Amino acid sequence: MGTGDRPDDAVATAAAVRNGECDARTVTERAIARIEKLNPGLNAVIHTRFEAALAEIATGLPEGPLHGVPILVKDLGTDVEGLPATGGSRLFNEVTARRDSELVARYRRAGAVVLGTTNTPELGLNASTEPALHGPTRNPHSGAHSPGGSSGGSAAAVAAGMVTVAHASDGGGSIRIPAAACGLFGLKPSRGRVSPAPRPTTLSGLVSGHHALTTTVRDSALLLDVAAGPLPGDAYAAPEPAAPFAELARRDPGRLRIGLLTALPDGPDVHPECARAARSAALLCERLGHDVVETTARYLPADVGRTSGVLMGADLVAQIDARLDRLGRPLADDDIEPFTRVLYETYRALPAADVSRALRRAQEIGWAVGAAFAEVDVLLSPTLAQPVPRLGTLDTTDPESIYRHASVYSAFTSVHNLTGMPAMSVPFGHDGAGLPLGVQFAAPLGTEGMLLALAAQMERSAPWTVSTRG
Repeated sequence: MGTGDRPDDAVATAAAVRNGECDARTVTERAIARIEKLNPGLNAVIHTRFEAALAEIATGLPEGPLHGVPILVKDLGTDVEGLPATGGSRLFNEVTARRDSELVARYRRAGAVVLGTTNTPELGLNASTEPALHGPTRNPHSGAHSPGGSSGGSAAAVAAGMVTVAHASDGGGSIRIPAAACGLFGLKPSRGRVSPAPRPTTLSGLVSGHHALTTTVRDSALLLDVAAGPLPGDAYAAPEPAAPFAELARRDPGRLRIGLLTALPDGPDVHPECARAARSAALLCERLGHDVVETTARYLPADVGRTSGVLMGADLVAQIDARLDRLGRPLADDDIEPFTRVLYETYRALPAADVSRALRRAQEIGWAVGAAFAEVDVLLSPTLAQPVPRLGTLDTTDPESIYRHASVYSAFTSVHNLTGMPAMSVPFGHDGAGLPLGVQFAAPLGTEGMLLALAAQMERSAPWTVSTRG
């Protein structure tokens, strides 16, 4: 299966198992061997269930579209029964998941083999994966650099070839940032596309969502078909797609109007190599028959940051307070990292009216950004404003440094969390240091199918290869 030590993608793996070319146990044992070989140098996988996974194969896996495909799950907001559910935080280090989250249950019903959980920054609050609890995850392209965050463990695992797909989540760019940092495809779906059950996250759920990091577009489409769909009682749901996402990804996207954005008003400086990647992607889109026009952003990054900060911060306080209530004690000095402590102390005193104002402002920003889609079908930009950071740049022990640097890495991504619109990072070359670059495409709510079709067209015309130095 696959070439050398790297596995085939999930679609090919499931087909091979289905056709009898290999069996699920062999595929899984090879994935386990890769994790055991590669993880000590990367620290991407933090908890495993290898014996339980092999036992499930022996009992018999469901005959679904992911039959026999090994998968890893991010240790944040999505539970795997029997494994720790730490969220990368010492405060939650003793928590064990009592049942699978709905998303994990859907993976299992589709025949996937869950092998363990991946590293994440504390409570997902960093664009780099360097939690005090589990230690830093290293980028497979360069051990001195970050894999991004907060889905950095999943990104490193897929980029290194431990597995071909891994669950991820995105509250400000946490799928797209590590996708760009590790040379992967990463789609953040529309708000409400994937149910958060059983964790009620109405405020943070407005800006965050779950999906996956993959090496191919067709894998992303397949996993979205498995994951998508609301549960009765979900607070909100995305519009139903016109067809399965796997089918939509195979369709011709048609002639699209694409707005190119390479700078932000009052935003951070955009590195020339990041801007160049977006312009090169625009040229490819023109060669593919699309119309590309220069455009300007209709939002201020600082405004987006303040607004989403309130929504995420209010939920952070509720989450920490609920844990302390269960423990029956106040917050200890070493329970959470310094940056998390600053956020907690800031937002715990937040008036309720400020939350309401943030919700109103989020809608206003959504309308402003949405107005752009009267003129274009898709917005194209760099995924990251600056190249992949070195480990230590986003140091949570230095809150001032985090505030100074973090907004740089989410400047192009977080607005699409606030608006709920789908957005994807597509691998597009490398910088002068040999590290991956990504470009972002965003579109109106419910149009993941159009994005997947465009990405698949780009993948066919200018294939990316996930290769690392390791």
